[in-house]
Amino acid sequence: ELTSIKEAEMIKYACNALSKLLCVAGGSMGGMQTLAWMTRYPEMVASSIVIASTPVLSAMGIAFDSVGRHAIQADSAFKNGAFYDAEEQPDEGLAIARMLAHITYLSSEGMQERFDLTRLQPREIPTAFENKFSVGSYLPHQGRKFVERFDANSYLYLTRAMDYFDLATKYGSLENALGRTQARFFVASYHSDWLFPMSQSREIVHALVSARRHATYLE
Repeated sequence: ELTSIKEAEMIKYACNALSKLLCVAGGSMGGMQTLAWMTRYPEMVASSIVIASTPVLSAMGIAFDSVGRHAIQADSAFKNGAFYDAEEQPDEGLAIARMLAHITYLSSEGMQERFDLTRLQPREIPTAFENKFSVGSYLPHQGRKFVERFDANSYLYLTRAMDYFDLATKYGSLENALGRTQARFFVASYHSDWLFPMSQSREIVHALVSARRHATYLE
């Protein structure tokens, strides 16, 4: 369940304040939340946009999340999550988790276009062993930036929420779940996306069509 008690209260407040939303949109985990809103509050939403998402995370997606969580928990500063009053924070583990995840946000074609021409022009980073290739220095840079604005415990629970999300389970099938919806759907996916491949977006669209719901799909 992606919706916490606090989020449920906020949604209830929104329902009381607004009669209907024109559109709910999201990508990745936001796409999962969009799908959840469509099925839980079908009468409240007129349309939705689901971008590069899935009704259930693949085994490969869960694997990436699992390695990221292991990196955080293996950091000696993590202290089973009780690190807030400590001088040292689990920055290294969180940075590594982000580096791994950031790879999934790119694509083979995108990485080739971005880094091949500057293959041997790295950023300056403290780790001399990786200060050779541009992509090898780019990832630690992204990891350091992420640590400045994110919390390790939040990362653990948000990724686990993604891993547990399965739209079909509560309703018996994806078609049954999406058959509850009343909104018009626009679903988009990217041919180079290896975390949320096009097949997962097509699964959403096929279920919508089978349930006789309005769906537009773009690859």
